[in-house]
Amino acid sequence: MVRTLIAAGNWKMYKTVQEASAYAEAFLSRVGNFQEVEMIICPPFTALPALSQSLSHSPVKLGAQNMHWEVKGAFTGEIAPSMLKELRCQYVILGHSERRHIFRETSEEVGKKVQSAFAWDLCPILCVGETLEERENGATNQIVEEQLLKGIESLPPEKAHTLVIAYEPVWAIGTGKAATPHDAEEVIAFIRQKLGEKLGQEMVEKIRILYGGSVTPENVFDFVVRPSIDGTLVGGASLDPEKFWKIVQETYRALQVK
Repeated sequence: MVRTLIAAGNWKMYKTVQEASAYAEAFLSRVGNFQEVEMIICPPFTALPALSQSLSHSPVKLGAQNMHWEVKGAFTGEIAPSMLKELRCQYVILGHSERRHIFRETSEEVGKKVQSAFAWDLCPILCVGETLEERENGATNQIVEEQLLKGIESLPPEKAHTLVIAYEPVWAIGTGKAATPHDAEEVIAFIRQKLGEKLGQEMVEKIRILYGGSVTPENVFDFVVRPSIDGTLVGGASLDPEKFWKIVQETYRALQVK
């Protein structure tokens, strides 16, 4: 089954509002009405209002990089799902390795965020992945399974098909050292197996699983052309509109031969 492929850009803590607006203008001039690949941009929170306006009449979708599971409350510095919906966000990245390892988010907390995202009709991009030490110790499957199953523990069955998983080996994020397509496909096959055990094979066929970790215009085709990989979550290369558009084009090229 060939699912709609995704090219998602995670800008992390880069770009001011002015820079984000200039990027949108440059990127949209390339995109036009192209809709064969689902394009998602996830800027910093401060740039969400500007991009919500810039992208509103384009095929490019808007996502956020994180959110709290509560709708309101005394949570200084946090963002509620209702705030993202107001800005017309459709996606939200949850459980990114930088949130887990730098800010010490637990898999239980990520699971609560996934549940809240679904309650607000936001599509979660649930990130899972192992560190280099965990991989070298043979613990990849154990770590990925724990993050995955706790992340989807309260998954509403009727909305499960909108879930997006991103396999991001921590050792390949921002290091310039991508996993091989074989490495990625092996872990993604394991993820799909575990999803199948919990949700049933028919549902799993609808869920898209991405690869993320030092994705570039030069290597993206080799990942996305694999039958089990449904797109990419792109970090550094998504900061350049020309590079990100090239990734979209290469993703479409892979779609045509899948």
